[in-house]
Amino acid sequence: AQPHALSGQVLSVAPLGAALAGARTAALVKARQLEVVRLVLPAGQRLREHRVPGEITVQCLEGEVEFDVAGMPRRLAAGDWLHLAAREPHALRALSDASLLVTICLLPAP
Repeated sequence: AQPHALSGQVLSVAPLGAALAGARTAALVKARQLEVVRLVLPAGQRLREHRVPGEITVQCLEGEVEFDVAGMPRRLAAGDWLHLAAREPHALRALSDASLLVTICLLPAP
């Protein structure tokens, strides 16, 4: 298991480029209120519809993915950013090899 970042530690979330094909999803930080993950998806991989209790943000670092948000497709390419409300149903599919920076608020919305 990869250790999580420590408070004040600098990490790179730059695109992986040629290393993307061999990369794996990794949690960068998991704290009481926050989790940050670099999600790596090979082309064609899907994450079935799910919800999380708190809000999330997703930044596409490289590649291209399609988010299905409440039945509406949203395409994200490198540099695009998406916010989802707490408990918003969503699914995604990688259109090409992709990596995403996902930030999850672990505290449920009131």
